[in-house]
Amino acid sequence: MIHVVEIDIAGRTLRLETGRVAKQADGSIWASYGDTVILATAVAAQTAKPGIDFLPLTVDYQEKAYAAGKIPGGYFKREGRPAEKEVLTSRLIDRPLRPLFPEGYYFETQVIASVLSADKTGSSDVIGITAASAALAVSNIPFNGPVAGVRIGRVNGQLVVNPDLETMEQSELHLVVAGTADAVMMVEAGANELSEQMMLEALELAHSEIKKIVSKINELAKKVGKVKRVVVQESIDSALQVEIKALVAQPIRDAIMIANKTARQERLDQILADTIAKLKKPDDSSRERHIKIVFHQLEYTEVRKMILEKRSRADGRGPADIRPITCEVGALPRAHGSAIFTRGETQSLAVVTLGTTDDEQRIDALEGEYMRTFMLHYNFPPFSVGEARPLRSPGRREVGHGALAERALKPVIPGKDVFPYTLRIVSEILESNGSSSMATVCGGTLAMMDAGVPIKEPVAGIAMGLIKEGDDVIILSDILGLEDHLGDMDFKVCGTKNGVTALQM
Repeated sequence: MIHVVEIDIAGRTLRLETGRVAKQADGSIWASYGDTVILATAVAAQTAKPGIDFLPLTVDYQEKAYAAGKIPGGYFKREGRPAEKEVLTSRLIDRPLRPLFPEGYYFETQVIASVLSADKTGSSDVIGITAASAALAVSNIPFNGPVAGVRIGRVNGQLVVNPDLETMEQSELHLVVAGTADAVMMVEAGANELSEQMMLEALELAHSEIKKIVSKINELAKKVGKVKRVVVQESIDSALQVEIKALVAQPIRDAIMIANKTARQERLDQILADTIAKLKKPDDSSRERHIKIVFHQLEYTEVRKMILEKRSRADGRGPADIRPITCEVGALPRAHGSAIFTRGETQSLAVVTLGTTDDEQRIDALEGEYMRTFMLHYNFPPFSVGEARPLRSPGRREVGHGALAERALKPVIPGKDVFPYTLRIVSEILESNGSSSMATVCGGTLAMMDAGVPIKEPVAGIAMGLIKEGDDVIILSDILGLEDHLGDMDFKVCGTKNGVTALQM
């Protein structure tokens, strides 16, 4: 049976339909907004993936050339590997969805959002978020959503919901927000040194629109009426939990106080290995897995308890303290500009190269062709975290971190009339213990100044964290990798002394 809901958003009708196409998927949505059409599907395996303790979720956003009446270039004349925009939008959709799957859900799950028709509104990314969430909502896949996405611009001092491409060219704010009816789940923003108050107003407007869309998705899910699968939580023997806690609680407390990241992790790994050796039973195949689960739960609890109760962090800092910073410029004699930025155990080598118009990058997007004169590339080699693994082409994380840093720096780069050069920044992460994308922003600023680029203002970036238990809330400045992993929020903020240039949450 076909079910449809409609809602007016910024003067255009958002239509969500299910039951007409892709009926063999667990959930499918045919979403239209103006002349933009997106098919979003969600499928999950019937059995849990053995031997894993994480959510095996894959989110793919793909743009079909025919959506804009085009034939792909190249010899094969068909869509190839994902373009940068597709990678970034896949991440944009993934981030608000991933936290909303229930704990213990280890079923292979794939969400695909395909752009089948594209107009000049440029709304395919936010419609992709909404459609993907709706596909999960109408399916039998366990999901604590739905979420919806909107874009906010600011033109002539006025906030605009889902502005078209022409309007966005005049906008001093490019903000994408996704959230549930109760909370904001994801923020991605670029701004022209916007004040904090203006950014808050934009977030409030976005969430008010999100609530309306979420209400319609819930209405659609109710019409479809699929019963969600039940996730059976693996039970762990309470006696084993008590035994592990008595054995390792204090050693874990001692280990997490080790300031050095590598030494701390080695000590935690050793405690876990000793615990497994002492408590495992040859005739119980699940016991080792249960020991690991309880151990990591204790680690999670102890790190958070130390911050909440003692206002102390793993490296001895207080909640608002920033790690020691060192800056060095001119590190590479033949590069046009270079800098090494170090903050604690995170280090970026940023290198600037200047080129001519011949070096501009031609982008063939659905919305049309354009030339890119500023690009930032972020590299994360395995040695930066003390690992040995094959070198591969940049993954989604590298592309996403580079795009965030590029967005942060772009507002301070002068126009072509003042600076008629193509500009490329490469950030080589030499060490990493949290906030490497923010080190890229700081290092990129230093390298541009070393190269003589007449930037309007220096830009800096910092990653903020949050630990929340009930009404007890602690905000952390300059978070470590451990605090990113075990905390409740990773909020990256970039800006000049005058205002915000980029946000990501």
